[in-house]
Amino acid sequence: MDHGVRDPDRLGTVRLPGGRTLGWAEWGPRDGRPVLFFSGAAMGRGLGFGGGAPARLGVRLIAVERPGIGASEPEPGRSLADWPGDVRGLAEGLGLGAFSIVGFSQGAPFVLACAAAGVCAAAAVVSGQDDLGSPALAGLLDPGVAGMIQAARADPAGFEAAVADDADAESMWRLVAAGSSPTDLAVYTEPAFAAAYRACLAEGFAQGPGGYARDLALCFGRWPMDLGAIGVPVDLWYGALDTSPVHSPDHGAALAARIPAARRHLLPDAGGSLLWTHSDRVLAALLERADEGQPAVPSP
Repeated sequence: MDHGVRDPDRLGTVRLPGGRTLGWAEWGPRDGRPVLFFSGAAMGRGLGFGGGAPARLGVRLIAVERPGIGASEPEPGRSLADWPGDVRGLAEGLGLGAFSIVGFSQGAPFVLACAAAGVCAAAAVVSGQDDLGSPALAGLLDPGVAGMIQAARADPAGFEAAVADDADAESMWRLVAAGSSPTDLAVYTEPAFAAAYRACLAEGFAQGPGGYARDLALCFGRWPMDLGAIGVPVDLWYGALDTSPVHSPDHGAALAARIPAARRHLLPDAGGSLLWTHSDRVLAALLERADEGQPAVPSP
């Protein structure tokens, strides 16, 4: 089955005002409506989504690698609050004007940081991680994940170092497979998809485990953004068959309640891989949401 895996149409880097570079990959027309894609844990820029959907919908889909991942230079000591500034710099460097964002899995907190900063016109969180230390989720977490959250918040530096000691592309692949439902395994282990996903993980660890370890420490730590202050439209997409212990234990219900402009979609026949099984629906809804309000243009 074709799950929309395509090689990027274009690859490149952007130099930010501070001198660091961010890696990116693009699909779709150069003059399409810009949609940034923040992928999941340790994923490089090479795995997009949607197949021909960006071309059909007139979308310029741009996968952006976070610092220390793939071709993006590390930023020691970075926080979630730093990411919107990087995204503004990327948008300026690529001449994007107004844009929207899709975030998958561990990309969710980075999307929400941008939404809280008013950087984007609209946002879509797909199978996204919630703030797993939120009191609203107490008692719902897998015990192993709850222990990791506690460790990340008690000793952030020690947690990050411990993650970096054990993480690589192969262990990440095994971790994803172990936490996936049969519905998701059917997607992730399909030969073309598995090859692209594993290549994307190898790309993500090209500089070593530091970028992923920092991402995980930030996402499991205390989120600095005020979700209640988000004013741009946000769609939250979850599959009822998603069994990942590190996404959202209640499929985004508590997260939606904390974001005033959120609209939650729970698809009964989908799993955590819904970004690749329902791509057109996610992108079409995002474009509609962006049209609802005033487009956001990055400020200097």
